[in-house]
Amino acid sequence: MKKHKVVATMKDGTVKKGKTDNFAPHRPVFHMEFDDGTKEDVEIESLKALFFVKDFQGKKDYKERYRTVPRWSGTKLRVEFADGESIIGYALEYNAVTSGFFLTPADIKGNNERVYVVASSTKNVIYL
Repeated sequence: MKKHKVVATMKDGTVKKGKTDNFAPHRPVFHMEFDDGTKEDVEIESLKALFFVKDFQGKKDYKERYRTVPRWSGTKLRVEFADGESIIGYALEYNAVTSGFFLTPADIKGNNERVYVVASSTKNVIYL
């Protein structure tokens, strides 16, 4: 099974970078493997969001652009997290009563391929 590069942003503000091959939103825990070979069980409810990324370095000076509409789009949303961060993207299956949802970032040239947003870490989810 393919291991995905992920950045786990936790509700407590910590950030973990590693790989996973068993993330499933319906399960309470998934495994992350780090570059040093160590592994850790991560509780999904402890996450703010799980970012599936192209690479771990990212592009710190990159300015997001929201002009491109992905062909798989879905419903366009702005997610405002409780910590003040926000992201704009498209969700195929957003439902306000679920524990979380996948979001495809509106800027497909950015480093994030998709994001799993944990609903309890959001302040607002706004339809655009």
